[in-house]
Amino acid sequence: MEFRVLRYFLTVAREQSISAAAQSLHVTQPTLSRQIMELEAELGVTLFHRGRRNITLTTEGMLLRKRAEQIVELMHKTEEELAASEEAVGGTVYIGAGETHAFGTLAKSIRSLVLRYPDVRFHISSGNADEVAERLDKGLVDFGLFIEPADVTKYDCFRLPSVDVWGVLMRKDSPLAALDAITPEALRNQPLICSHRALREGHLTDWLKTRREDLNLVATFNLIFNASLLVEAGVGYALGLDNIINTTGESTLCFRPLDPPLESHVALVWKKYQVFSKASKLFLDMVRAGDAA
Repeated sequence: MEFRVLRYFLTVAREQSISAAAQSLHVTQPTLSRQIMELEAELGVTLFHRGRRNITLTTEGMLLRKRAEQIVELMHKTEEELAASEEAVGGTVYIGAGETHAFGTLAKSIRSLVLRYPDVRFHISSGNADEVAERLDKGLVDFGLFIEPADVTKYDCFRLPSVDVWGVLMRKDSPLAALDAITPEALRNQPLICSHRALREGHLTDWLKTRREDLNLVATFNLIFNASLLVEAGVGYALGLDNIINTTGESTLCFRPLDPPLESHVALVWKKYQVFSKASKLFLDMVRAGDAA
């Protein structure tokens, strides 16, 4: 399977048309059609449903698209690292991160680094711990920012000084908004919107002192922004971390911490025996030193 053919495949998947893809790639339509058919023959699967007006991905095609995007991204990252001058400090540092206000600590180090080395760039991929771990394991990112309790035993890591506080995101006109802090008893029978991963690991059910099947669970989420829209619409109360959703000013939402308190540490992790680019190594040194301009 050639890298060039993967690029052809991704372009066809994006354009949903052989003719449009051929025009974008500056190749002839018969050439592109032949390349796609040869790729299907090589893999032994049908990648596209071919309709009269457009073509769409099959289930196998969707799987290949996901893997091909990762391969192309990794190739670009590798080419960039190899092209970097040994003397100059430049290139891109790739970071995968969950939603946490602790990212502000990294932001200060990022600012410090780009002020000193203008040729350095950063690419941030947001996702939950599972998604960040997958990208880290595949070499698509240099660092991952994990919210504990996450299993970081197979990585090298540096625990950031910031601590995330768990609480409840709710409408300001909700009955529980009158409380200074939220107890497990206050949430009993209330419609809840919870982090899928925190539920899976028992982080929230341990605090709630109940089983998942006994919760009035109306929705789960990976990232809290869409959950905040559910809260705003009056669907329920979202359990999440503080300082992610804006609750100041004219916002209709407010945040109340949990009682007893529930906190999570945050760790910057990287693969063991990682070979860093010069920019990535400088970034890690700055984070460890708490360096900010």
